[in-house]
Amino acid sequence: AAGLQGDNMMSFTETSQLLQKELMNDYSYRVDGIPGMGGGFPSQDSQYDFGHVQQQPPPSAYMQRTAAAGASRMSAMPQSRGGFGTSRNAETARPMTSNRSAGYTSAPKTGAGGKAVFDPMNQGNGANAKPLEKKTELSPEERLRVMEKEIHRLVEQSAITREKGNVREALEKAKEAGKKERQLCRLREQQNLLDQLNVDLTYAVCLNLAIQHEANDNDTEALTIYTQIVKNKQYPFSGRFRVNMGNIYFKQEKWTAAIKMYRMALDQIPNNVQAIRFKIMRNIGHAFFKMHQFPDAIDSYENLLAHGGQHLDFMTGFNLILCYYALGDKEKMKAGFLKLLNIEQVGLEDFDEEEMDLESPSHVKDPNRNITEGDDALREDVKRRQREAARFIVNAANLVAPLVDKTPVAGYDWVIDSLNNHGFPRIGSEMEIAKASYFLKRKEFDQAIVVLKKFERKEPSLMACAATNLSFLYFLEAEHGSAEKYADMAVKADRYNARALVNKGNCMFMNDEFERSKEVYLEAIGVSADCLEAIYNLGLVNMHIGKYQEALLAFDKLHSITHVNCEVMWQLGDIHEKLGNNAKAHEWFSLLITSPKGRPTDPGVLARLANLFNKAGDETQAFHYHLESYKYWPVDMNVITWLGIYYVKQEMYEAAIPFFARAAQIEPNEVKWRLMVASCFRRMGSYPQALKLYEDIHRLHPNDIECVRYLITICKEMKQKYDHYAAHLRKLERIQEVQGMGPESRAVPSAPPRVQRMGTVTAIGDGDDGGELGAYKRPEASGVGGKGIGGSMRDRYDPDEDEQGGGEAQPPVELYEAQEVEVQKKAAPKRRLAPKAQEQDEEDDWGNDELDDVLPPM
Repeated sequence: AAGLQGDNMMSFTETSQLLQKELMNDYSYRVDGIPGMGGGFPSQDSQYDFGHVQQQPPPSAYMQRTAAAGASRMSAMPQSRGGFGTSRNAETARPMTSNRSAGYTSAPKTGAGGKAVFDPMNQGNGANAKPLEKKTELSPEERLRVMEKEIHRLVEQSAITREKGNVREALEKAKEAGKKERQLCRLREQQNLLDQLNVDLTYAVCLNLAIQHEANDNDTEALTIYTQIVKNKQYPFSGRFRVNMGNIYFKQEKWTAAIKMYRMALDQIPNNVQAIRFKIMRNIGHAFFKMHQFPDAIDSYENLLAHGGQHLDFMTGFNLILCYYALGDKEKMKAGFLKLLNIEQVGLEDFDEEEMDLESPSHVKDPNRNITEGDDALREDVKRRQREAARFIVNAANLVAPLVDKTPVAGYDWVIDSLNNHGFPRIGSEMEIAKASYFLKRKEFDQAIVVLKKFERKEPSLMACAATNLSFLYFLEAEHGSAEKYADMAVKADRYNARALVNKGNCMFMNDEFERSKEVYLEAIGVSADCLEAIYNLGLVNMHIGKYQEALLAFDKLHSITHVNCEVMWQLGDIHEKLGNNAKAHEWFSLLITSPKGRPTDPGVLARLANLFNKAGDETQAFHYHLESYKYWPVDMNVITWLGIYYVKQEMYEAAIPFFARAAQIEPNEVKWRLMVASCFRRMGSYPQALKLYEDIHRLHPNDIECVRYLITICKEMKQKYDHYAAHLRKLERIQEVQGMGPESRAVPSAPPRVQRMGTVTAIGDGDDGGELGAYKRPEASGVGGKGIGGSMRDRYDPDEDEQGGGEAQPPVELYEAQEVEVQKKAAPKRRLAPKAQEQDEEDDWGNDELDDVLPPM
């Protein structure tokens, strides 16, 4: 036991020595010998010496709080806390504490507002806080994960950009994502991290790139990428994207390839996904329909009815009716129309016809139309689908109504009854208006009026529509009172009905209320800025009141809307010509016959161009356009006259004869055209033909003095007797004297309703320059038939001059049978006879040029 105790003392001694060595390195004070150590620890060798210390160290906060309790407890201790001692109670003595505070203060910290702030860790002092340090270098795997996140971000941005409509930028982002994804794959291969390849990321990048190419109409690139996707077995459900490939082929009108892709995609779709399968079958039907294989299309569409028509939409139902219509199957058309009415789609259970706008299909196509106050996006989508469904129903009804029954009227009645029975009364009313339009096309106006008048007792919207049609119908029948009545009714029902305002303005125009009609047209334009009828009629009324500049503004605006409307371009050319701007008028008329949607064969436009060239002095171009106009409309007297005169001026009498002959066919009661033909024969030297034609004219019109005079002249030239013609001419001169009008004034109307020009015998004197040629050489004498063959080409023959003649044509009387010439005392001659001296300056329809310039004497 003693040996064991000695071993314990030795170990304790060694421990104490080691502790003293450690303390010597850190403390400069010493302490006396440790009590209780005995001879093993001499007091003179101890480095602990607290004899010179006069005060105790300050107590800690903890010691202050526990002073009272600690005093009683320490009083019970057998020895002080100063040394280790030899008692066993030294092990329970309180350990030494630090002489530094823990950081707590009794005075609270205050913030900016003077309020106390609890901040024991001093976190509010930003100056003392250190920023987080970033890693100086990322590991290879971390760099690859950062690249994956960047690729994901690019793919999402590409999809969002495409949804916003910027397809070009979306394609650029998709290409950038594809480039970074390939770079990521190469880096993983270089670092032997192939087991971490993200197949789903590659799948998403390739699919997004194909979709963006398809959106940018890069069909070849899109098909290439789709082919790579569907052939890669690692990609899940990749075979479904053959639908996208079929859509591209459908857009390219490669119907067979589209059907093949649709069927291959149909094999990849499981049977429990019925909605997608039926959409693919619908696309197959559309492709067969485009190929005009209607039986196959019908089979595809009818397969959609296998489950009670729950997957049948309005577009498919309408296409099914079109297939039946193409095959001419009336019974199936009826059945298809009833199926169309029975279609039920999600969101369309409560079909609200009041919210449909059947007359504005543009709203269906405008996705950015403002949402009505109180409607959310879902409600607006339901309204859009309702309008689309109503449009399909209306088109189908208009298509099948004339064919589904024995008569079109019975067909319309059956369609209207079906619509009313299936809850579409408003569309039924639209079909009643369509029925009235059918009557209008067949000129059955009374029945159309009966149908439209039924709407007077219906709701205001339908009544306004019917009143607008009634107003237009009465306006066409020239019943302007009734037209104005129904126009007022339509305007009263709907003040913002632009068509009703146009009808009201038209009625005012016909009543010569031009200023009021102009105001109504302006109001219609204010209601609907694109009301073409109002703008066009505004231009017309401005032209009528002589405000050509305002009319020009109206037609310019209309041209900016319609671009190639022929009527608008005609009016613009006409206004510019009236304003004297011939160059601009020529530009518009030329555009009218040269534009792709113009009228290159319009004879009126060609004639106007010819007149413009004639005013400019370019007779060659004027001749060309007159000839083109004659080719398309060979009965225009102005064109015929101009061409005949042109050939006579060129001394091409043989070419002028067909035109004067055509004029004689158009106006058989006008003698001058046949006299011109005879004059051409005479100028050509064909005297027998000219004499025969003069005799025929004299037989039909025995009291025509000019014909008698020309007969005397040609008989003298041919050395034939002309005494009987001279005697008849003297009788006509005596009639002039009886009437008291003088030998050179108007006289003796003949039996035909034409007015004759009389000459005198002295005017046909002997000599080479007598007769017809002498008459041409005198400036006061007129030409053949009272009209000069030559003259200015700007002048035209006025057919109204001959239309004023009255009376019925009497049978012709031969010269030897006419003993006395009948004198009509009350008949007023209308055709000018030999003019007086003061009348030689008057401009006739053939111009003022002297005829000897056209037909020089032989």
